[in-house]
Amino acid sequence: MNMKTINKLATVFFLFVVLCVNAQGGGTPNQPGDDGTGGSGTGALATPVDMYVYVLGIAAIIMIAFFTKKYTAAKA
Repeated sequence: MNMKTINKLATVFFLFVVLCVNAQGGGTPNQPGDDGTGGSGTGALATPVDMYVYVLGIAAIIMIAFFTKKYTAAKA
């Protein structure tokens, strides 16, 4: 096989895997009257990443600055 065929197969495989994977849980939303507590909210599951969005953004900016400095210093 030549390289173009391998690249096309890898791309198709990657897209197939991405389409098959679902990151959301199969939980059911809160329904009024389920257990006498009534419904509250949309029933969407909370994601723990939401708590760290600002920290992850700052870490990304620091990493971009670090690697930019590292690679521009290596060229000089």
